[in-house]
Amino acid sequence: MADDIVIRVMDLHRRFDEQEVLKGVTLDVPRSQTTVVIGRSGIGKSVLLKHIIGLLKPDRGRIFIEDKDVTPIPIKAMDHVRRKFGMLFQNAALFDSMNVLENVAFPLREHTQLTRPEIEKKVMEKLRLVGLEGAERKMPAELSGGMRKRVGLARAIALDPPIILYDEPTTGLDPILCDTIDRLIMRMQTELDVTSVVISHDIEGALKIGDRIAMLHDGRIQACGTPEEIKNSTDPVVHQFITGSAEGPIQVT
Repeated sequence: MADDIVIRVMDLHRRFDEQEVLKGVTLDVPRSQTTVVIGRSGIGKSVLLKHIIGLLKPDRGRIFIEDKDVTPIPIKAMDHVRRKFGMLFQNAALFDSMNVLENVAFPLREHTQLTRPEIEKKVMEKLRLVGLEGAERKMPAELSGGMRKRVGLARAIALDPPIILYDEPTTGLDPILCDTIDRLIMRMQTELDVTSVVISHDIEGALKIGDRIAMLHDGRIQACGTPEEIKNSTDPVVHQFITGSAEGPIQVT
């Protein structure tokens, strides 16, 4: 695999009972870039993300992380591969019984031998990166939706992973908070030199943050290119989704 490709998904198929969700997804994720996977809600974007991080295994197809085929590795043996990833879940997935500092410190306590002062120092560095200095003693119930997302992001980067996965990071946020999270994603990519994969149906945000945009439709990658290429695509499926029109080949149900 080329050195500039960090994740390679090849002909990925996955069925759940009678529903075939992924029908041959092929996608390359370049190093040190942000790749945004767009598509309608419920189309299988999060399913694809769960395959990349090893929470699901495909019925057919292969996934390479850097130069290693991780497809044959059992789910329970994927921990060493998952250490390469930080993940921001859609709802941030914070532990309600832990304060902000404890939430961000959790992976450091689980996976390192750092002392408590060393862990707290690292936590404060990550909170500074996401603009949450002074919030370390707050409980999740005291946080706004945008703050919860930023705590989740601080936790995702706690172990300094080379790859960050974002599952619908702006869902449920108002436009100002959406822009705040988008700017944070761009800042993480620039300051930490990470490879990012963002799952989104927010076209405006995708075009802003993405170096590459891939559209998932009907179980396959319909189109992949730069934001400019996607924005100017003549593919009727891509055009309909980008413009948000009810008229076109994508059936509204």
